[in-house]
This record gives sequence, structure tokens and C-alpha cells, in this order.
Amino acid sequence: MFKKRMRPMSWKNLFRKKTISQILLDIELRENGSESHQLKKTLGVWDLTAFGVAAIVGAGIFSTIGNAAYSGGPAVIFLFIFTAVACAFSAFCYAEFASALPVAGSAYTYAYASFGEILAWIIGWDLLMEYAISNIAVAISWSQYFITILSSYGIVVPKYLTMDFLSAYRGYQKVSPLLLVQSDLGQIAATGVSSSVIHAFQAWRDAPRVLGVPLVCNLPALVVTMMVTGVAYFGIQESKLTSNVLVALKVAVILLVIFLGAYYIHPVNWVPFAPNGVGGVFKGVSAVFFAYIGFDAISTTAEECKNPQRDLPRGMIYSLVICTVLYVLMSLVLTGMVSYKKLDVGDPLAFVFGPQGANLPWVSGVVSISAVVALFTVLLVYQLGQPRIWMAMSRDGLLPPIFSAIHPRFKTPWFSTLITGLFVAVPSLFMNLTEVTDLTSTGTLFAFSLVCGGSLLMGSPPKSHQPKFRVPYINSKFFFPIFVLLVAASVLYFNGEGVQNFLGMGHESPDDFFTWEVIQRKIPLIIYFFEIGVLMYFCIRHSLSLIPVLGLVSCTYLMTELGMTNWIRFGAWLVVGFFVYFLYGARKSRLRALK
Repeated sequence: MFKKRMRPMSWKNLFRKKTISQILLDIELRENGSESHQLKKTLGVWDLTAFGVAAIVGAGIFSTIGNAAYSGGPAVIFLFIFTAVACAFSAFCYAEFASALPVAGSAYTYAYASFGEILAWIIGWDLLMEYAISNIAVAISWSQYFITILSSYGIVVPKYLTMDFLSAYRGYQKVSPLLLVQSDLGQIAATGVSSSVIHAFQAWRDAPRVLGVPLVCNLPALVVTMMVTGVAYFGIQESKLTSNVLVALKVAVILLVIFLGAYYIHPVNWVPFAPNGVGGVFKGVSAVFFAYIGFDAISTTAEECKNPQRDLPRGMIYSLVICTVLYVLMSLVLTGMVSYKKLDVGDPLAFVFGPQGANLPWVSGVVSISAVVALFTVLLVYQLGQPRIWMAMSRDGLLPPIFSAIHPRFKTPWFSTLITGLFVAVPSLFMNLTEVTDLTSTGTLFAFSLVCGGSLLMGSPPKSHQPKFRVPYINSKFFFPIFVLLVAASVLYFNGEGVQNFLGMGHESPDDFFTWEVIQRKIPLIIYFFEIGVLMYFCIRHSLSLIPVLGLVSCTYLMTELGMTNWIRFGAWLVVGFFVYFLYGARKSRLRALK
């Protein structure tokens, strides 16, 4: 007659952990229970490797690599290697967790086992943002490449169906006053106004109106999102076959570019090798890192692997190695074919085979088509990853039960997949992502940092479920202090002027040093130095494992490069997440009910 009263919330409850034994018991119960609650086990090590390559070899190799080479010159290869090494430290920690906890929760589940519920919720909420924004950005990029291919064949799509509302409005606001001075758009273009701004003006001007409001949207982005969501909805087997075929195609095109481009290399273009120094090489660190986050999505497919303890670690590491080799070779070829000064373009692979490079138009066409294929596979992998995060959070009671519902026929989290498609399709119609895409790198680096920290905190799994992969133990007691000293000496030697500016001894006047504009740029690094000091203490006192420590310091350093604005936006997203957690998740948590 009376409902059972829930115990009042306490701060202690927020840090309750889901033990490894509890997680393994949940896995065992699902595997021995009704098939309607199980995902279909169909993935092997090469399928997982293909998923990793599908996610990593995308916009980075078809776009970002050009801007990074423009800033760093041929020495940009060291940026790709550095970023790959930083990711490799995290990948080792991911692999150990995935081997010990073969469940479709990725960093969310790992944080639940090592830090507790509140941090698990934070990282789960963060991953939802990371995947959603990544998917939206990729869908919009795919739309741009696709429209370019259609136009090359004489198929014209109305401009008001190819961009977001805000971009069109801004273009109209910028061009309209100029038309009062110039007679036509051709004269305005001659003054230096970009073609994208003029296209935005035309989209706003030509769009049909409803109650006076122009109907401007990115229709191809919506269509590709619906296509990918359909593939993900109908089964992991179909997703696997689609990914494997398309990955084979785009890797073949990349190898074609590398081997064919090698014949057009002019070694003189590699001199000077690092024209802008270390600062130039690391200028594009955030954009390049964005290309390497794909192995995170691999771990979300753990419950669909035939042998997750063995295959997940291998798939992560294989994909990271393969993609790093491809990026390094591609960087050398691009900077060898043309001067790095010409690579500040959005389509560098097509550019180097155009009139200013090898002048092989047919290769440019092949590259453009392969870019559409590459971006499709990236979108597919991320669309597979996000629903499984929803599903894991729902199983723990932090989201409504419908999010963990498995389709009886297709064996996929059908509701979460549809919601994911909706979350990507609708914003991709109308959103301008220029100002928010860095949030993906912020969220991903935050996830990587927690996984590395969780590896240091995770307890020993039961003897009956010992992981087949463990992070190799290297005592950090002596190696980490030596590493810090070497890095500090290198920074002083190669970037002494930057250190002086940071300390207020360079170009900044003493009066400017204590202004908010200057201080806010220094806050992330000040926090980072404090973190180094704390880690130094624990390494010496407790002999921590070196690889997770290096992963933690590498990822948190990259986070300091993202700027205060991105951290404010990231914090705002987390505030929204806290409202959801305290209104629903904290009260419905399965772990709380078991206590």
C-alpha cells in the first residue's frame, strides 16, 4: 500500500563503484539469459581493425593533413607520430580495460569500475556529445564533397538545400550591403569575397519562403545520416560487411596516391624540413588528434565480438599502427610533390594531382569519390558507437530502460540507434559547426585521460576472469622524473621565447601580465604543471605504472592547447548533464538499488 521510501542522496553515494565482479556477473547473466537481450556476436580481429581504420582514416587524411603540413612543413610527420604515441599510451589502457571488461560501455563502464558513478556519468554524457558532434561534422563534410562531385557531372543542387540556415543568413548580411556599391556578384567576388559567402547569399536569396522565413537546410547531410542509421539499425553483420568493403576501397585509393605520388616527388620541396620550427609542427595538434580518436569506437562493440578479450586489444593497436604509417607516408608524399606553402587547401590529395601538382585530373576525380566513401565509413562507425553508450548507461539505470532495448530480429539497440540518427540528422540540417567542432577533441581527450587514470586505479579482476592483455608494467619511480626533466630541457632549448612569454619576461609588458586576457591563456598550463607535480609525488611514493602515467600527461597536455572557450562550452554541456543525472539517473541507478 505504501511505496518504499528511497534513501536520501549523499555525496558518498555519488562515488559508489560498480565492481569488476558485478560487471562480469551482468555479462554472464546476459549471455546465459534470453536471446532477446543479447547482441549478435559476429566480429573478429580484422573486422575490428577495419572499424578502427574506417574511423581514423577519414577527414584527417583527406582534409586536415593539408593544413597541418602548411603549418609544419615536411616535419609534420613528427606531429602525426607524437599524436599516435600519445594515443598509443591510451590505447594500451583501453585494451586492458576491454580485455578485462568486454562490455559495450567503452570509457563509461571503465570509469564506473575505477572512479565511481558520478564520474562514469560525466564521461558517458561527455561521450554522447563527442559522438554526436563528430557525426554531425562528418555528415556536413560528406555533404560538401558529394555536392562537389555532382557539380562536376553537371548536376546542380539548389544552394538553399546544401548549407545551414545560419551560414546562409550571415552570407546574405555580408553581401547585401556590397550590392549597393557593386553592380553584380562577379564584381563582389573580384574584391576578395570568398565563393562560399557568395553561395550563402544566393541560398538565402533564392530559398522558398514560409511565412517570410527562408527554407534553408543541408539536405544531403540528412540523407546520408538516414542511410547510415539504416545500416546500423538492420544489424552488425550488415554494418561489418559495408565497413569492410568501403575500407578496402579507400585504403586502395590511398595506397594508389602514395605509390603514384612517389614518382612526382621533388626532394627540394623537403628543404627546409621544419620551416616554422617546433611551434609550427605542433600548431595543428588539435586538428590532427581529431583523426586518431577512432579506436575509442572499437571498444563499444565489445559484446558483438567473438573473442573480445583477445581481439579488442589487437584491433585497437593494429588500426593505430596501420593509420599512423599511412599518415606519415601521405605527409611525405604531399610535401614532396608540391611546396608545403601551397597545401593550405581543403582537398590536398586532389590538389597535388591538379594543375599545380602532377596534373593528373583522373586521379583528382578518384580521390574526390574516395573522400565520399571515407567519410561514409567514419559516420558508420560513430553511428555504431553512440547507441551502445546509451545502451550501457540504460542498463545501469541511469537512462530509461527503452534505451537498452534490443531488436528481436536484428539484435541491435534499435531505439538508441534511431535516437542517435535523430540527434545527428536534425542538427546537421541547420547547424553551423565552425565554432564547436573542437568540443569533440575536448571530450575525447577527457575520456582518454580518465581511462589512463582508471588504469592506475583499477583493482585486480577475479582469478577466473583474468584479462588476456595487460599494460606492460614499467616502474615510473625513476623513469617519470627523468622524462619530465628531459621534456623541460627540450622546451627551454627549442622554445625558450615561449617560456619567457609565459613567465611574463618576454614581449608581454608587466602591466599586461596580470590582465584577464593573459591569465586565462595561462590557467590550463598552470593546472597542468600542478598535475605534473602531483603525479611526480605518486610515482615516487607508489611506483605507478609508467605507460598510463605517460598517457595521462600526454592527453592532458593536448587539452591545454584547446583554449578556454572550448572548456567553457564543455562545462556548460556537463551542467546540463548534471541536471539529467540528479533528476533521473541518481534516483534510478541499479547500483543504488543494490546497496
